[in-house]
Amino acid sequence: MGLTYSSIVEAPRDEVFGWHERPGAIQRLTPPWMPVRIKQEAQDLAGGRAVLGFPLGLDWVAQHSGSVPPEHFVDELTSAPLRWVVRWRHTHEFEAVGNERTRITDRIDGNVPGVLLRSMLVYRHRQLADDLAAQQRASAHGARPRTVAVTGSHGTIGRALVALLGTAGHTVIRLVRTEPSGPNERRWDPAAPAADLLRGVDAVVHLAGASIAGRFTEEHRRAVVQSRIGPTHKLAKLAATTADGPRTFVSASAIGFYGPDRGDEILTEQSSRGEGFLAALVEDWERATDPARDGGLRVVTVRTGLVQTPAGGVLRLQYPMFAAGLGGPLGDGSQWQAWIGIDDLLDIYHRALYDEALSGPVNAVAPEPVRNADYTSTLAEVLHRPALLRVPAFGPRLLLGDEGAKELAEASQRVMPDLLTKLDHTFRYPTLAPALRHLLGRSPSAQD
Repeated sequence: MGLTYSSIVEAPRDEVFGWHERPGAIQRLTPPWMPVRIKQEAQDLAGGRAVLGFPLGLDWVAQHSGSVPPEHFVDELTSAPLRWVVRWRHTHEFEAVGNERTRITDRIDGNVPGVLLRSMLVYRHRQLADDLAAQQRASAHGARPRTVAVTGSHGTIGRALVALLGTAGHTVIRLVRTEPSGPNERRWDPAAPAADLLRGVDAVVHLAGASIAGRFTEEHRRAVVQSRIGPTHKLAKLAATTADGPRTFVSASAIGFYGPDRGDEILTEQSSRGEGFLAALVEDWERATDPARDGGLRVVTVRTGLVQTPAGGVLRLQYPMFAAGLGGPLGDGSQWQAWIGIDDLLDIYHRALYDEALSGPVNAVAPEPVRNADYTSTLAEVLHRPALLRVPAFGPRLLLGDEGAKELAEASQRVMPDLLTKLDHTFRYPTLAPALRHLLGRSPSAQD
């Protein structure tokens, strides 16, 4: 029972251990396919407690102890009723391999079969190595710790971004609509933000907005517009007029700007706006940041493609169907899908904070878009399942209506990250299959 797993990362031991001490580390190391929510992070590795929420209201309390920086620390399951069934002691070891490399060893002692743990540990080690490499690239570009205010921090992308920024050494202030629960939260009223909301903040990352997915009724369209245009304009204006406030304003955007179908046309940041509701919405959404730009701030609008993570979005819906062998292409499968792995998207948001070369719209998509038929066959192959059940074209229309189906499910957009390519940006996963294997715990080393 239990398992021991080791790998070597290209970073000094002090740096690797220090990464684990920062806010967000446990979030970054938790596989997105696991049905778990991080309810509390350990404040320190010597005696702090992390609380993970599982289905059925079960809490996994991990009590930390035995911390000897930068050599090792331990966490043990201490909460009832899980500890009555599960024995768990996890030792994290760090060994210097020369001056610039570190061997990480995870030793899990208990009664959980190792076959159930291997994919988790493979994911953790790869995630840590990739995060450290991304931070080294950021440092080489002159990145420094900043105070970053984030809206939408409780969404799928927001939670992951807050964690990445925390482990990168930034101070994150969550702008929330409820009463703040601690010093790193400030109450944000989207309709009338307080004058001091952004004081002492170096940069803003604005992610908040009602979900675009859904049936395109008049009520739905109104909610999508009202949650974006007005709040973005007010926040951008406040950022521009706060004397000791941000100098950088980064706002979410979408590749819906290019319209639902441009055929095989290669779409870059220089391409014209397309037709349709989403194209008009995105144009107005991006223009709502003008007060920040006019006030002298560097403004970046991140035109995001189809984000890949089993924690949310389209992949969360597709994963169980494909895992059951019930997946297949939509219609004839010829439509282009401009996708991006969630960690590559987070790297782009991070780069937008420190790289002065990024300004205006940035296409946040992988450099190799695929057609829907190729996407579905790749996902099925990663899961070792067939993809024979073709989804008829009328299927999405039953759920989304004609307009929603055209703008979302049937959209065909061959979008390329032209600006990032010109800046020699490094993508963790430029191609689809390796991205899906990592996100779904199906990498070859996880199957050994």
